[in-house]
Amino acid sequence: MEDKDREHPQAHVDIYEKQPVPFGLVRFGVAPDHPEVKNVINTFTQTAHSGRCAFWGNVEVGRDVTVPELREAYHAVVLSYGAEDHRALEIPGEELPGVCSARAFVGWYNGLPENRELEPDLSCDTAVILGQGNVALDVARILLTPPEHLERTDITKAALGVLRQSRVKTVWLVGRRGPLQVAFTIKELREMIQLPGARPILDPADFLGLQDKIKEVPRPRKRLTELLLRTATEKPGPEEAARWASASRAWGLRFFRSPQQVLPSPDGRRAGVRLAVTRLEGVGEATRAVPTGDMEDLPCGLVLSSVGYKSRPVDPSVPFDSKLGVIPNVEGRVMDVPGLYCSGWVKRGPTGVIATTMTDSFLTGQMLLQDLKAGLLPSGPRPGYAAIQALLSSRGVRPVSFSDWEKLDAEEVARGQGTGKPREKLVDPQEMLRLLGH
Repeated sequence: MEDKDREHPQAHVDIYEKQPVPFGLVRFGVAPDHPEVKNVINTFTQTAHSGRCAFWGNVEVGRDVTVPELREAYHAVVLSYGAEDHRALEIPGEELPGVCSARAFVGWYNGLPENRELEPDLSCDTAVILGQGNVALDVARILLTPPEHLERTDITKAALGVLRQSRVKTVWLVGRRGPLQVAFTIKELREMIQLPGARPILDPADFLGLQDKIKEVPRPRKRLTELLLRTATEKPGPEEAARWASASRAWGLRFFRSPQQVLPSPDGRRAGVRLAVTRLEGVGEATRAVPTGDMEDLPCGLVLSSVGYKSRPVDPSVPFDSKLGVIPNVEGRVMDVPGLYCSGWVKRGPTGVIATTMTDSFLTGQMLLQDLKAGLLPSGPRPGYAAIQALLSSRGVRPVSFSDWEKLDAEEVARGQGTGKPREKLVDPQEMLRLLGH
């Protein structure tokens, strides 16, 4: 956004957003106890205050307005709607009560409107998270963090109430491959190791022979694996030992296990997960987990699947590769559709963090500017928002502007003040529109 603004002084950018509020993943994906990651909101707010940028929330592209209608109204359209679906496990028992996606769980504690009625049952003592990425660690950390450490964050009131009543004592994070293939980063791991009131459970046998293999791996992976190895095999220092000895909760990494089935209990709920024991084949990034034929049952009362995200097709007019879950593109230019671009996870697939996605959007912006300079975009004036506003109005859609959002923002901050929170998020879109007099 910012770069385009500087590089092309006449450019006007309109941002359409499905939610009535801005900031997408930063608001609904980033964990409430990671406020520093949300600082990017300040940059976005500055951009939105520019006279040549406008935000229109509560507008769902593909439903309220189509991509061909947008292409007709603008010189160029960029799709960067990410990956809002979770990848299914595709195993029997996935539909049982008490099984949910980590994505929905994160949406629930972060106030994503579509997940506000999730009500996860935390009355069990063991939870199993299938997956070993940063989202899996986020979910484990929120489940195990003492609620009094969360009450000064922007976690929702409903989620905090449920977490206060939680009986979950142990969280297992299950991965098909080994310690060298975990998908989380060192910062998130360090946070887990230092989590107050919780101790790690790592089996030293999983780390046999790893010391030699570490030498060949890239530095970030090396540091991460060394920290895992130390935690699993070395005696903790006196301070850490004392903390772990008094801990009432625990988390552990289970490696070389692939989920086969969620096991129902006699009352038709879930009683555990059946795992196939695996071994690794191949080298480096191409390492695959192959079942050995052995099985193992892991009892639990809650199953959260965190095996990845996938994008949905937004509009029948836009090409979509349903196997890879991306819009087919070359460097962000959508194949065979001039003037249409994409960026982020819908362009590259669901990997990387906020910083990678930012870099990626700058690259797409540069391609758009190149095409503009080369005369590849339509010439002559285009009506922009005026044309779309007329369509939305005829369809009874009420867009939420950035100044509308600032009213909602002030309301959230005011509601949080009484309890010492930075804000109390509004989670009901109807209530938001009512507050705005829509």
